[in-house]
Parts: sequence; structure tokens; C-alpha cells
Amino acid sequence: MTDPIPIPTPTLDLGPQTRILARLAEGVTDGQLTDGTPCPEYGVRNLLGHLAGLCVAFRDAGRKNFGATTDTSPGAALPDLDPGWREDLPVVLGELAEAWRDPAAWTGMTRAGGIDLPGEVAGAVATDELVIHGWDLARATGRDYAPDPAALEAAHAFLLAAAAEPGRDGDEGVFGPVVPVPSDAPLLDRTVGLSGRDPGWTPKT
Repeated sequence: MTDPIPIPTPTLDLGPQTRILARLAEGVTDGQLTDGTPCPEYGVRNLLGHLAGLCVAFRDAGRKNFGATTDTSPGAALPDLDPGWREDLPVVLGELAEAWRDPAAWTGMTRAGGIDLPGEVAGAVATDELVIHGWDLARATGRDYAPDPAALEAAHAFLLAAAAEPGRDGDEGVFGPVVPVPSDAPLLDRTVGLSGRDPGWTPKT
């Protein structure tokens, strides 16, 4: 029997992490939009489109405002950018953080990606997505990345417990097979490895 997956509490403010992502996105040049990312199926523009979509989905999941944004699977289509993404992405990042500042977001049931799940689990998933995709974006665009420490701790605990859930073989992460990382590696590298990514990934030249 495994321990329950650690869930962030309503005291976890997603604002610091969403602001880090907004700054990373602001620094992306038009010429980088077609570059590759650690997500094999995504270029930078697809990653940014995915971030925008997940912000809207988890914003509405936090508000428990159900509809197309919460009912559509993220794998339904390859995400892409809207023309006004530079103005829109910081806005939806802020709205996501604001929605999860309400303690009610973390209680009861909600829905995201067409899946019904407890609010506290949805909050944990949103935290993890923000941390991991922040690393994806920073690594793809050659930027330094220091995620919000509280969000990083929560993402690591979530991924560590998720990999040990019954039905997983211990090597299967949430996003793909766990990449072994030394136990004394920085917490970010260990978290990235648990997500199924190689912390040493660099863009192809």
C-alpha cells in the first residue's frame, strides 16, 4: 500500500510561479517559435499554446465553471498560438493564480481535461504543469530557470508519489518513463526526471 499523493494546500499561492512563466514567455522571440522543446511533439509555439489552454482549463476548474474549456482532452488536437498570445497569456496566467487563491477551489469535485477529480488533486496537477512546462520553455529557449520553491517542492512530492502509485511499475512517470537522476542532484533535476524528461536535454543544433 502506497502513501496518498501529497496535495498542496490552499496556502500554496500559484502567483509566484505564474509570474515566472509570464516572464519566460515574454522573452520568447518570434524566431524561436518553431524551435524544438523537451516535449517531442511540441515546438515552442505548441508548448506556449498548451500553456495558454491549460491556464484557461485549470482557471475554470478552480472556479468550477464547467464547459468546453474543462471538458476537452488536452490531446484532442495539437495546440497552437492565437495571434494575440503575447497579450493574452499573462492575463490567463494571472487568472489561473487568482482562481486558486480561493480556498473553495481546493475542495469538492471539479473537472479538467474531461476528467472529474477532487479540487485538491486538480490544484496539484496545475502546480505540476506550471513547474514542468516552465522548465520545458526555459530549456527550449536557452533561459535560466528557477521555479518558485514552494511550487517546486509540491511538484516533486506529487510526481514522486504518482510514480509509486499502484498500477505503475516504478519507472513510469506522469508524462513518460522516469529518467534516473542521482539522489544528490538539485531538486529541479530530480523533479524533471520524475516527469519523464532528461534534465540534460538541450536543443538540437
